Amino acid sequence: MNTEIREPLDIVGAFMTAMTTLDYDTALRFVSDDVEYENMPLGKVIGHAGIRGVLEPFFAPTIENEFRILRMAVSGQVVFLERLDRHLLKTGWVELPVCGVFEVTDGLISLWRDYFDAPTIVSKWPAA
Repeated sequence: MNTEIREPLDIVGAFMTAMTTLDYDTALRFVSDDVEYENMPLGKVIGHAGIRGVLEPFFAPTIENEFRILRMAVSGQVVFLERLDRHLLKTGWVELPVCGVFEVTDGLISLWRDYFDAPTIVSKWPAA
């Protein structure tokens, strides 16, 4: 359990702040070992290694990242974030509207789902 931060919105906020700088070690301190992470159009992974396995290669070409929170809602342990994810590439900024759903259990994010339109980002992202 994360004893420093207790409220679900604060836990998710701290996680998102760490992700802005791609500080995976800090971000993953707010995530359970068996977290379920799913990019709804792309697939699901489990655990810290799963998150790193998806995000590290994806974010490799980014120079800077920004996650603008447009709207948020909290219902018990569930946090909803409407975001505009912005990624600076060599070719300029790429923006992706995203809706994220997080569940917090015992002070850690145990579920993270992001909903977005895959063609919107794939059409602008450099080939791996």
